[in-house]
Amino acid sequence: MSDLHDRWVAERHNEYYYKLAKKLDYRSRASFKLLQIDDRFGIFKEGQSVVDLGACPGGWSQVAKERVGEDGTVIGVDLRYIHPLEGVSFIIGDITDDNTMIRLLDMVGGKVDVVLSDMAPNIAGAYSMDHARSVELCMYAVDVCDRILKNHGKLVTKVFMGDLLEGYLDELRKRFENVYVHSPKASRPTSSEVYVISTNFLGAHNVKPKKLVREEVKAEFSAKGGNF
Repeated sequence: MSDLHDRWVAERHNEYYYKLAKKLDYRSRASFKLLQIDDRFGIFKEGQSVVDLGACPGGWSQVAKERVGEDGTVIGVDLRYIHPLEGVSFIIGDITDDNTMIRLLDMVGGKVDVVLSDMAPNIAGAYSMDHARSVELCMYAVDVCDRILKNHGKLVTKVFMGDLLEGYLDELRKRFENVYVHSPKASRPTSSEVYVISTNFLGAHNVKPKKLVREEVKAEFSAKGGNF
């Protein structure tokens, strides 16, 4: 009976934020997670620059743009196509690929105030593997911070709980003055995800990001003329 009750509570909870997103014209129920995180930790300020990793369908980019205002800039990155969003630039690419990282660095052209990552792995069904891949994606977000986050900047990442979480937090503590693990109210009660909010970036001391290699994108070959 307890399992049925917990499932009912989770479904009602999920339905509430789904309907609220539709009502308020947010692209995703996940928008409310970031809104709640910002309300609690003060992530954004007017005029700031933000990079949003794993941006599709654009719910977090939408919130970030609202909070940084017209004078702020938001760049979203995702493997999937994202429908245009006024005031936001999108890169379609894999942030784990050097070419995408180089495109992001070129577009930013300097340093940013906030890095966001709502990236999640394709679920394999083996939780230990999914957890490990989640942490790996978070470390790519840390790599972005090492390259382009301003001193005193902030990072928000989603990660699946598991035995590798503490090691990930240790990496963050080397770089940020404050590291908090948080579950916003908009998260599903049964979810294994948590959000890690890292504030006051101290710089990538004793960390040297790997050298990026720009690969040439070869044109796809198509035969012309008769059959061979």
